[in-house]
This record gives sequence, structure tokens and C-alpha cells, in this order.
Amino acid sequence: MFGYPVSLELANHCGVVVGTDAVALGKVEGLLAGGATDVLVVAEGPTRRLDRLRQDPRVRVERRPFRPEDLDGAFLCVASATTREERDAIARAGRTRGVLMNVIDDVANCDWAAPAVVRRGDLVIAIATGGASPALARRLREELEQRFGHHWAEIVELVGRVREETLPLLSDLEERAQRWRLALDLDEAEALVRTGRREDLHDRLVGRLVGDRLEEESA
Repeated sequence: MFGYPVSLELANHCGVVVGTDAVALGKVEGLLAGGATDVLVVAEGPTRRLDRLRQDPRVRVERRPFRPEDLDGAFLCVASATTREERDAIARAGRTRGVLMNVIDDVANCDWAAPAVVRRGDLVIAIATGGASPALARRLREELEQRFGHHWAEIVELVGRVREETLPLLSDLEERAQRWRLALDLDEAEALVRTGRREDLHDRLVGRLVGDRLEEESA
């Protein structure tokens, strides 16, 4: 199940979170962390969390039972419900509207699965077990959180900057990929950034990637 991993663009699409349990499990915050800019929450609790969420301009909170029309115009939905009948009804309402559905603990009513995620800026590491063991996915996430500390957000930002700077001199895709394979040493990158030597890493990468091209231009 759920064997094809993707990263979705959530900005400018409506996401819907239905049910108290879905809210309590942090599904709204998960969508926001993934870039969602318009989230409708339909739930009667938990009260404190709903009070906090409604302060976010990206979130609309409706404290009431679910209605099928709540999914009009939605892109995806995460839902929870107590009974099989309720879960089936929510999934049916979404699928008839073309909404990507995830009904918690109800695989038959899911079109997608939310992996365990480690976020470090633009670096996103997702761990999935096909629904077989959420506990294992969570444990692996905890280990990866220790391995990839918050300094990895800086590494990703810097490497992205170098890519943009060097792209005009590396127009050939195959050559660019080969040069990056030779230029990027992850252990070195981590050591330099952790010791505050970001610009050293920047200069080393640029030199390895396009140093010869820059010398040709200056000759």
C-alpha cells in the first residue's frame, strides 16, 4: 500500500481536517508545515488547540459536525471519525468531489498516507512503512532527527545558493550532475557548517564546480 512517494505543493490549495482526533494528532500543523495556506478545520475539539489554530490566518475553524459540502473545492482531506458509517460517508463525500482522502486508521478509505517526517528547512526526510507499522516509522524518525540536526537547514540553503550561482556555467545536465557528484562531500559540508565556516564551504563548492570555467573567463 502507498508505495509511490510524492511531495505535494499545498500552497493555494484548500486542505480540510475533519474530526477531533485528527486535530489532536496535529494534522492541521502537519499541513501548515508542508506549505498549506488555506486549511478548513471542522471539529468540535480539542478546545484549546482549536482556539490556538484559529489565530493563524491560514486556518478557518468550524466547531460543528462534518457536512459533505465542507469538501467542495478541497484538494486533500485528513479525517477522523468514531464509527465506520461516519468514516465511509466522509470518504465518499471526498471521492465524489475528486478530493485526495486520508481517513485515520481506515486504510480502505485512504488515497494517501502521511509519512513520519523530519524537517530541516527545505530538507524533508519522509519515512513510510506502507501502513504496516507507524511505530517503526516513528522510531526511525526519532533516530534521523538525531542524525540530521538543525544545521542541515543551513547546508541545504547554502548548497541551493551555490547551485543557482553556478547554473549559468553548467548548462549541460549530465556534466552538471557529474561535477556535483565530485564536488559535494557531505561529511565536509556538515563539519564546516557546524563550525561556522559556511563561506569556506561555499568557496570550495564553487571552486570545484566551475573554478576552471571562471579561470577561462578571466584569461
